[in-house]
Amino acid sequence: MVKQLDENAVKPLPDHVGWRLWQASRAWQAEFAEAMRAAGHGWFSESRAGLLGHIARRGTRQAALIERAGISKQAVQQLLDGLEAEGVIERAPDLEDKRGKLVLYTAKGLAALDDGDAIKLDIEKRYRQHLGEGGFDALMAALRALAEPQAR
Repeated sequence: MVKQLDENAVKPLPDHVGWRLWQASRAWQAEFAEAMRAAGHGWFSESRAGLLGHIARRGTRQAALIERAGISKQAVQQLLDGLEAEGVIERAPDLEDKRGKLVLYTAKGLAALDDGDAIKLDIEKRYRQHLGEGGFDALMAALRALAEPQAR
């Protein structure tokens, strides 16, 4: 006799806040990336955005990017190589560390940041319309509270 698995015995996954935050974040990132490409930044991708978010507008040391990004040195190098080839960033000698490099935005990169700022505000405007002012304000307050160290 063959024992059959009871499909109904599988415990359903919980509908938890982490899952909902992840889904909302992924939806926001996809919408932002699509809008950036539509704005003429065909080089823009979510993986590149993940690294760009760690580069200050005044520039950042490449070693700090490797530490902040949480990905391998090789992956950071590959992303930077692609961004440099696209003319978004440039690498310059770090005057404080002769062995190091600074990652700086080019004019094209800074223009993309400006477009990104406008796109972020546009997405936020749609969120406000969808949730209503009170709902959006409550969402922002809740997210700020969750980001505070005592919430963890």
